[in-house]
Amino acid sequence: MKLIIAIIQDDDSLELLNSLTEEGYSVTKLATTGGFLKAGNTTLLIGIEKAKVESVIDIIRSVCETRKGIITTPTPIAEQGGIYMPYPIEVQVGGATIFVLDVDKFIKI
Repeated sequence: MKLIIAIIQDDDSLELLNSLTEEGYSVTKLATTGGFLKAGNTTLLIGIEKAKVESVIDIIRSVCETRKGIITTPTPIAEQGGIYMPYPIEVQVGGATIFVLDVDKFIKI
């Protein structure tokens, strides 16, 4: 038995949840916040048999593609005259961070 912990962007969560449940996988969704962009993330917990791990990862990969996004700087830079002006920067968003852990015991009541 394995536990997949997948951290994804909120924008991808609904489509991924639908894709996983359509394939018959049970998923627990947690609302989380990212440290770098301070943006909302979704963390999914998926208990699965070892043989199906790659299938779940393939579904995550197909839904959670990386893309470019524009954000304003979290800390504005000083401009002439002491005025602080935030400026837009391009960042990579989307994708997924996936952890696969061994499960010693699984009980469903």
